[in-house]
Amino acid sequence: MSEAEALYRGEALPVGSKGRLSSGWWGMITLIATEAALFAYLLFSYFYVASQNGGAWPPGGPPKLDLAIPGTVVLMLGSVTMWWGEKGIRAGRRIQLLVGLGASVLLGLAFVILEGIEWSKKGFTPKTDAYGSLYFTVTGFHLTHVLVGALMLIMLFVWTLLGYFGVRRHSTISRPSACRALGSGRMRGGELNAVPGPR
Repeated sequence: MSEAEALYRGEALPVGSKGRLSSGWWGMITLIATEAALFAYLLFSYFYVASQNGGAWPPGGPPKLDLAIPGTVVLMLGSVTMWWGEKGIRAGRRIQLLVGLGASVLLGLAFVILEGIEWSKKGFTPKTDAYGSLYFTVTGFHLTHVLVGALMLIMLFVWTLLGYFGVRRHSTISRPSACRALGSGRMRGGELNAVPGPR
């Protein structure tokens, strides 16, 4: 009998490391830090150009928030539905996770539609002036963020349908949920470094 056979007692093998020992946890922390740095640089650029501008900033006066506020509320609701879905899978309720993921994806897509409407109503383009360039760069990066997050949530939805997640295996769901909570309501995806196995 080999040493490995002697040590194995017929118990279920561990699913993988969890919490701060997990490479996925560190990957998510790194993702959050780099994304935070990216948006900090973009916002710094905006305020720097505003401080150097001799005229009114933004040109044409303060922006209207008639679509920005509903868009923010939609993204915050998407975070709540993701949290609710994650809470369900931790308790073994797969349907709750599916509803939460599905609602989060639909809310993310609703934000994309609202952003498209907002862009179409703007009286300037990225080529108009520095404000237009910065506006479309910052909101464009955020929109890309939302689209990538929605695609990753769709992937998690499919994997949930295939039965990959359960009470013991849910960290792939927990990472995007934590990222969404830390991202101030922005829809962000999680780390998908390995195809999940059976729960």
